[in-house]
Amino acid sequence: MKKKMRTLLVWILVSIILQFGGYSLLNKQMERVLGNSGTDSQPPITTELQATIPGSGLSNIQVSYAKDYAAYMDNNVLKVFNLKKGNVVFEKNPSTANDQTLGVLDYQWLPDRNILLYFYAQKNPNAVTTVKVYPAKPEVSTPSISFNSEDPKQEKTVIKTSPQPKLEKRYGNSQLTELYSLELPNSDEDAIPDDRLNPFESGSKEFPAGGKIEKFVVSPVTNLMYLTVKTRSGQQLMKIDVMKKVSVLSESQEEIDNMAASDQYGTLYIDSKLGALQQITAIQYDTASQKNKRYIITKNTSDRILGVKKGKVYIGEVKNNQLVTIKTTNDLSDVKENPSLKTEWEGSIPFNPTTRAIIGADGQIIVCDNQKAYIVRDEHLKEVVLQGDENYCSEDGAELIQLRKEGTSTLVKLQPLEQLTQVGF
Repeated sequence: MKKKMRTLLVWILVSIILQFGGYSLLNKQMERVLGNSGTDSQPPITTELQATIPGSGLSNIQVSYAKDYAAYMDNNVLKVFNLKKGNVVFEKNPSTANDQTLGVLDYQWLPDRNILLYFYAQKNPNAVTTVKVYPAKPEVSTPSISFNSEDPKQEKTVIKTSPQPKLEKRYGNSQLTELYSLELPNSDEDAIPDDRLNPFESGSKEFPAGGKIEKFVVSPVTNLMYLTVKTRSGQQLMKIDVMKKVSVLSESQEEIDNMAASDQYGTLYIDSKLGALQQITAIQYDTASQKNKRYIITKNTSDRILGVKKGKVYIGEVKNNQLVTIKTTNDLSDVKENPSLKTEWEGSIPFNPTTRAIIGADGQIIVCDNQKAYIVRDEHLKEVVLQGDENYCSEDGAELIQLRKEGTSTLVKLQPLEQLTQVGF
């Protein structure tokens, strides 16, 4: 009896250990899928390297989370280059060379994984369809009589005619726009990237044909994506949730210059302009009403959203193309209207529509154009002159990417931005 009890206890213990290991593995897998892997508490990855990329007309170059891949456009073709091995590992060509509005519309690296999200458009082969339409009410028709006149005893047969359908054309969206996720292997490996189609819940009919994606932001913890699409008729703010359901959030005639998504709650903060009214607005999904609600953050017409990072919303006051004040407020799970704003810095930094603002992992504010970077940290300002023909900062604010054309190729140099800013802080 004791032996049986001992055996039973051993199996119970083994079962508990296996269950705990299984739950731990499942939790890690869920964190990987949802993007909540705790990378926010770790410093960004930085590196120093140089690579030569074939082609001299590269545009929209973006470096991956691990700083080992670069995505860029080259003659309307999306390419991904392995910076460590020095070779192109992925290409996505447009479906037709005759229409520049088709092909890859925009792309964005996830901030915590080497996964590239991109939108791809192609011509809809079934944009025009023909359907049979039946009359709502039966038509009144004269019955036809069929009989043999030579046989007077033959009964007359009445043939009734039924309503005839009409053929009508139906015009759908002339463009199919789809979302793909490209997962890259470790840059030391030779595995083929995993290019996956992520079908929308109701197809791609929500995307207007010929629309240009102006802004594209991702909240990886909530798996929410936001984008602004510009068409001839105006601009649309669109949201894509975890189930790939597409919804339109913009109001009629609204213009959105910039936006930033919360890295904790998925709340979207936008620079909203309706006529003469300019303000920063937060859009958050309300679970009680199951609707997206808007909250006014500031009505100051000079305020602009700079970014959101680790529980803080960063707002810049811009006057006469100069950033003169940086303010913050808390990024809350339940947004409050007209929150108090704390002044973090005052001064003067050139700021125009082509200037980019990035919030670094340590809360530093990086304002950069093609030739200069201004870094505000702990109320101090540091100015850095950039050396490349074209210069970019990574989305996490940790890496400087410098491009220099050399004949038919482009020399890419990566350097931690911190190395250029240590003096003076």
